Amino acid sequence: MSEILSSLRSLMASHSPPLDALVVPSEDYHQSEYVSARDKRREFVSGFSGSAGLALITKKEARLWTDGRYFLQALQQLSDEWTLMRMGEDPLVEVWMSDNLPEEANIGVDSWCVSVDTANRWGKSFAKKNQKLITTTTDLVDEVWKSRPPSEMSPVVVHPLEFAGRSVSHKFEDLRAKLKQEGARGLVIAALDEVAWLYNIRGTDVAYCPVVHAFAILTTDSAFLYVDKKKVSDEANSYFNGLGVEVREYTDVISDVALLASDRLISSFASKTVQHEAAKDMEIDSDQPDRLWVDPASCCYALYSKLDAEKVLLQPSPISLSKALKNPVELEGIKNAHVRDGAAVVQYLVWLDNQMQELYGASGYFLEAEASKKKPSETSKLTEVTVSDKLESLRASKEHFRGLSFPTISSVGSNAAVIHYSPEPEACAEMDPDKIYLCDSGAQYLDGTTDITRTVHFGKPSAHEKECYTAVFKGHVALGNARFPKGTNGYTLDILARAPLWKYGLDYRHGTGHGVGSYLCVHEGPHQVSFRPSARNVPLQATMTVTDEPGYYEDGNFGIRLENVLVVNDAETEFNFGDKGYLQFEHITWAPYQVKLIDLDELTREEIDWLNTYHSKCKDILAPFMNQTEMEWLKKATEPF
Repeated sequence: MSEILSSLRSLMASHSPPLDALVVPSEDYHQSEYVSARDKRREFVSGFSGSAGLALITKKEARLWTDGRYFLQALQQLSDEWTLMRMGEDPLVEVWMSDNLPEEANIGVDSWCVSVDTANRWGKSFAKKNQKLITTTTDLVDEVWKSRPPSEMSPVVVHPLEFAGRSVSHKFEDLRAKLKQEGARGLVIAALDEVAWLYNIRGTDVAYCPVVHAFAILTTDSAFLYVDKKKVSDEANSYFNGLGVEVREYTDVISDVALLASDRLISSFASKTVQHEAAKDMEIDSDQPDRLWVDPASCCYALYSKLDAEKVLLQPSPISLSKALKNPVELEGIKNAHVRDGAAVVQYLVWLDNQMQELYGASGYFLEAEASKKKPSETSKLTEVTVSDKLESLRASKEHFRGLSFPTISSVGSNAAVIHYSPEPEACAEMDPDKIYLCDSGAQYLDGTTDITRTVHFGKPSAHEKECYTAVFKGHVALGNARFPKGTNGYTLDILARAPLWKYGLDYRHGTGHGVGSYLCVHEGPHQVSFRPSARNVPLQATMTVTDEPGYYEDGNFGIRLENVLVVNDAETEFNFGDKGYLQFEHITWAPYQVKLIDLDELTREEIDWLNTYHSKCKDILAPFMNQTEMEWLKKATEPF
């Protein structure tokens, strides 16, 4: 790590102009949360592998900012040369730079890896001391990273209409109507899942996310896709031709955005005359006839800098909300995927329960007793990785399986307190019958994306562990059972999941819910259930999916999280105050909760009735997938009480 920092500082000093600091973001050219191996620049320079964070290298210091999900992980992974900055507790990175770097400092960043929003926010903060954000001509990390992985060359795959549920031409119609409404003649699309959704394509360029590295531009009468053409088969090329989509090289996007800015971007599918006639037909606002729509959160500053800022409509992409509102085919698919996925999780719990009893002398999933302390042989012992591999194999046996939706968080005891813990084969923990086991996992199926967390104990949980689990469970049920007026956002609902924990002075440092894609990214916006102010921006709407995942994490001891995916539905209510209409949630995740971890005396009658009803549905819905042994286990796990 010292050599990497030393090399970067040398490049900073020789840069024109010399740099006082270098920012290394987590994001790729598309501002993605999860990035490919070759885009993990921040991990390369810092050693920290979490999905969120930012590294800052100055002449004498190295600091890393990350959020509450990763505090423990960062402390474990960062070397002594690095200082951890806790987001939400320590100053924001732009505030720290403004306060601690000298007057007129030059702060370098790769403009492809920073969003318009972020660059503009930093620029305002730096102005106080005449500091400047310098966009480097090359990415300095790439110059140091001699063993950087090669570009991904996975093919572009057409996503069938039987799973997508809506044709590309219909999506074009909707988006062009929104362009007309906003007085814009074109939309620059940078987010990978938005490109995939719009063109009904998928790929494997990024682990766990079925996307292709690509940009897109949609105008009033033309559509462009920017992708490495070696990834486009003859079949895929015919598909794009049939849609009137012009496929250009990935690297052409920068020059084409400049052409778009001057209204000189011409598609081979439409003549310049036709383009101008279409623009006239739009009857857009005469005061702003030439605007281009750019999402400031997902578009990189490199592309934005090619546009005339006075003619840019900076607001969230219209695709984001359209993608979040699932069509009937997508809803049916994601529900079916969750049934198959739930079956795999239950089969996994049955297997794991049997193994823990047989190999470790555990009392098991149902009984509360100390383990008999059996010691398995070296070849038969279970680890966090070997058991998660078993879960993956069970999922892989299910129809339409295409891979995991994120690295499985398989965590025992104190590791479960690391919120986004990722076990490694050479350094993971062995399973322990006397400690809590938290498993947060999900899969990609052609018809849907899944995300589920269950926390279990195969021995005798302590009274404190049961108290904490029960509080998490009560919050989980409270959110899932909520009814609320249309227009309500996730910031308002977040308190429902935390209130039972607050009763004991407990809490958790992550959001409570995120959207889930339809065979796309497991984390999907624009809506969320969270304490973060951004959760105020988008109200929940019918047909959205969202997770319900409160938790509690006790550093050095254990972690608890419970997670289901919910669908937002219209609600029938006796009254309709204000004629707003009401919404409610539908659970579509199916796996039992471990009753022995629940303090039943703390549950209300309503909570007990809900649990019994949910468990009854679990048993009935998953029964077709179970063999006799598994069904006996499931019946016992879902017995009413």
